Amino acid sequence: MIRGKRRRLPVISISKLIPNMITVMALCAGLSGVRFALNEQWTLAVGAIAIAAILDTLDGSMARLLKGQSKFGAELDSLGDFISFGVSPALILFLWSTQDLKSFGWMAALFFATCMALRLARFNTKTEDPTLPPYTYRFFTGVPAPAAAGLGLLPLILSFEADFAFLHQPHFLAVWQVLVGLLMVSQIPTYSFKGARVPQKLALPLLIVMGLCVTWLVSAPWQFFSALLFAYLLSLPFSYRSYLRLQRTVDVEEEGEASEEESNPDGKVTSIGKAKREK
Repeated sequence: MIRGKRRRLPVISISKLIPNMITVMALCAGLSGVRFALNEQWTLAVGAIAIAAILDTLDGSMARLLKGQSKFGAELDSLGDFISFGVSPALILFLWSTQDLKSFGWMAALFFATCMALRLARFNTKTEDPTLPPYTYRFFTGVPAPAAAGLGLLPLILSFEADFAFLHQPHFLAVWQVLVGLLMVSQIPTYSFKGARVPQKLALPLLIVMGLCVTWLVSAPWQFFSALLFAYLLSLPFSYRSYLRLQRTVDVEEEGEASEEESNPDGKVTSIGKAKREK
């Protein structure tokens, strides 16, 4: 009697699981921030969100490096971002201050988390849109999830270093959450630093600046995070101007090509037009 062949169990390379492992770690770190907030350990709560943001940056890089991108990983990343950067910061701020407003404080928390969900859903649909111009991939539409979580927690972070009474005011925090939520779902183009290139002559100065930043982070972490978030806020007008400049450049090039085609209906390319295209 011939025995049937044994069916081999499907296996997955560990290299393809590493990005998903990092995503799960980021999710756990972000959700742990709520646990620290329940114990009124505010520095640990914010630190947990910061760790989640770092891990969220790493999982995408590892997925591209190990060629472990997958639909499952993309969905898991979105769900993790919603928990770590939408739900957790909203609950931390609610437990810290806005719960004094009762229903209105909870409405502000719900608004922040809902805007995060809408922002992530829009991001997922736009990444699959092949009709977008190439320059749009240099920018995000609205403030991205980790940056929005940091901006939402900025008053709490500032309170670790400065004793300003208004930072703890529940009315101020509720309005602040609403403003950050609106930035998330807005159409404002913001810089995407993925794939950014640095000129060779600036490589050494950049390394020196990175060393100084690490020193600053270790010696005064809350000052560093506050300065980083303020710098990000200041970058928003510049990103908007850069986006408009690229958009105008592309529009001018398309108009030039259209006028060239109209002047040559038979499809022949003039020497001037050929030189422009080759350039």
